Amino acid sequence: MVEGIAVMAMILIVEDDAFIRELAEMTIQDWGYDTLSASDAEEALIFLRSGRPIDVLFTDIYLKTAVLGGCELAHQAIALRPDLRVLYTTGNYVTDEIKSLFVEGMNCLRKPYTPDHLQLSLKDLLAA
Repeated sequence: MVEGIAVMAMILIVEDDAFIRELAEMTIQDWGYDTLSASDAEEALIFLRSGRPIDVLFTDIYLKTAVLGGCELAHQAIALRPDLRVLYTTGNYVTDEIKSLFVEGMNCLRKPYTPDHLQLSLKDLLAA
């Protein structure tokens, strides 16, 4: 947390690329948000089942090392926490078939994204 900035929300970051995950985590923390991070869906589900407050699930759609992908993770997360907001991310083309797997009303941020795009996406999601 940045000195003098109150924690506004808890963001759970699920990203299998360690560099991208750590960069997103540092960037989000610089804005005053608190974060949890997971390298796969199974690790994320541990956080989601823990009872810890989590406001946003920020997940990659394609998780290379996981049995569960980001879309399936989001549906399981919403079943556990109906008020959870989801922000998807991917560097791949998002087909209509993939969009049909999204939790209704949730958005996708294309990689490579800028810190400004990430910040705006999180603010919009939290304001909804």
